[in-house]
Amino acid sequence: MEIAIIGGTGVYDPYMLTNSREVKVETPYGAITPTVGEFKGEEVVFLPRHGSEHSVPPHRVNYQANIWGLRSMGVKRVISTTAVGSLNPQMFPGDLVIIDQFIDFTKSRPHTFYEGGEFGVVHVDYTEPYCPEVREVILKAATDLKFKAHDHGVYVCTEGPRFETPAEIRMFSKLGGDLVGMTNIPEVVLAREAAICYATISMVTNFAAGIAAGPLTHEEVVEIMAKNTERLKKLIIRSLETMPKERRCRCQKAVPEVNRFF
Repeated sequence: MEIAIIGGTGVYDPYMLTNSREVKVETPYGAITPTVGEFKGEEVVFLPRHGSEHSVPPHRVNYQANIWGLRSMGVKRVISTTAVGSLNPQMFPGDLVIIDQFIDFTKSRPHTFYEGGEFGVVHVDYTEPYCPEVREVILKAATDLKFKAHDHGVYVCTEGPRFETPAEIRMFSKLGGDLVGMTNIPEVVLAREAAICYATISMVTNFAAGIAAGPLTHEEVVEIMAKNTERLKKLIIRSLETMPKERRCRCQKAVPEVNRFF
């Protein structure tokens, strides 16, 4: 089970998998219940970030249990999806963005497995937070499918679950942000600590507050995601089909002796 898909808002079911079954995985941070199935003879794991019925808000997602659990199952690569608002006038609702940087504005979430004690203290490099190899696979898959996908994007992560104010959006834009969402941090951070190659497909669902024509609603986000689910499915499937067997990136070497923890 070397590949996992973490589904965000609007992506709740393992649509591409056959012979699927739910499993329970215990971790030091609590249990997770991902779905395991087959994709063209290979086992793949699917985990809905917010639960199968979107019952877990972004600030309450157990990111540590999710990443630890996937790593303990043998997962080495993760493709995640996120629904985002746009700060960038060139990134429209319905656009796909394969993000490559983040800015963290979360406030109360555990961000690391290395809290001292038995795990020690480790400072991990995030010059390239998202695996360049997996990003390249996704971008090539988008080209194969003739989908427009932006190959760069700065994701600003906020605490949620509220939407941002127009003043905050203006600040994020001045800092270089392109997109705003509530879930990518600490998921990408923990994935690197677990030596997992991690990349995110962000679907723009709306322009952010102060840029959008009117008030923002969660229903609007879900509606746009529903309209674009088929494209997202096809992109993930094509990415799985073309993923190389061997990892040649630096993600697996980000933390020394990482295997002893999982």
